[in-house]
Amino acid sequence: MSGTGKKRVAGSYFVSTLSIALVLVVVGILVFILLNAKLVSDHVKQNIGFSIIVKDNVNEAEIKKMQKILDTKPFVASSVFISKAEAAREFKRELGEDFEEVLGYNPLLPSIEIKLNPVYANNDSLAVIEKSLSANEVVQEVSYQKSLVHIINENVRRISLILLIAGAALMLISFTLIRNTIHLAVYSQRFLIKTMQLVGAKPFFICKPFVQNSVWFGFFGSMFANVILLAAIYFLQKEVGSVVNIINKELIIVVVVFVTLCGILLSFVSSWMSVVRYLNKDMNDLYN
Repeated sequence: MSGTGKKRVAGSYFVSTLSIALVLVVVGILVFILLNAKLVSDHVKQNIGFSIIVKDNVNEAEIKKMQKILDTKPFVASSVFISKAEAAREFKRELGEDFEEVLGYNPLLPSIEIKLNPVYANNDSLAVIEKSLSANEVVQEVSYQKSLVHIINENVRRISLILLIAGAALMLISFTLIRNTIHLAVYSQRFLIKTMQLVGAKPFFICKPFVQNSVWFGFFGSMFANVILLAAIYFLQKEVGSVVNIINKELIIVVVVFVTLCGILLSFVSSWMSVVRYLNKDMNDLYN
């Protein structure tokens, strides 16, 4: 093969690998978003909590005993005890003036602020929890934002459905793009494929070198895509690190493995289909 021919083949290989890599980057981003959707959803739900307002005549030791019991409950992610004095200080800070001087006493009650386990952050579970806590004789009131819980759950459900539909559509588009990319690479050697068939070569023997090349395209393309994805995740974490931690080792490993397998499998299937397509064509059809 001449130097120009080698350059042309090398350029074709590079374009095929780059094309596959760019498609896999998009696939990897969507998979990462899907896997992190639950993480973000749980983070939001963990910030949903409710206040257990305790009666004024209950001593602090009894309240803390109740808090320890609550901490053992599966629906509690964390709890904080707020005394009357702490509640007054916080209210003064927000109000900007000393209300105790005006009233002559502190009307605020002690409370236990609870952050929920995300599994229980739905209206049905919260209604049961509220009823159970309200039955305690030391509890004055149990309060939480019912409308906020409903809005969050509806939005999470809607976003998850949209992502699943987008994911299915993108996987179909990705397969089509990778198939077309590899089909173009095989197209230039369609006469060689047919000639090998005419001299008696078996389909597996004919497909093998093309499939091997395509698998390497997919592998190197996936490696390139993974490097881009990891860099994007790193820079995104720097931007949102103060809000939520998106660098989860298990999830990143899943994304890298999925992108790699996706690149290899889609390339394998695409190349096999492309070669078989020319094997089933008549020699005259190859000129069209």
